[in-house]
Amino acid sequence: MAELLRILAAAGIAMSVAACASDSPGDRAAGGAVIGGIGGAAVGAAVSNRHPGRGALIGGAVGAVGGAAVGAATAPPDGGRSCARVGYDEYGNRVCTAYY
Repeated sequence: MAELLRILAAAGIAMSVAACASDSPGDRAAGGAVIGGIGGAAVGAAVSNRHPGRGALIGGAVGAVGGAAVGAATAPPDGGRSCARVGYDEYGNRVCTAYY
């Protein structure tokens, strides 16, 4: 039980920091890995009756990998930037030439 409380305390601290990441795929993957790892560790410790330490380790690893994959996949394609000026390429397609 004490280990689960330590994991939950670490989760609160890490989630408050992970929420400040920018919208680049790398930053989103890192934030997703932190949040997924903490959530996976908490669930792994809670559901493994005989070995809560091993369950937390396995759950944290699986959660971190899954969170990193989801975080990187959900990043906006332009990095979260807004277009300040629109121009046209040589084919007449609209392209953004400057960002906020």
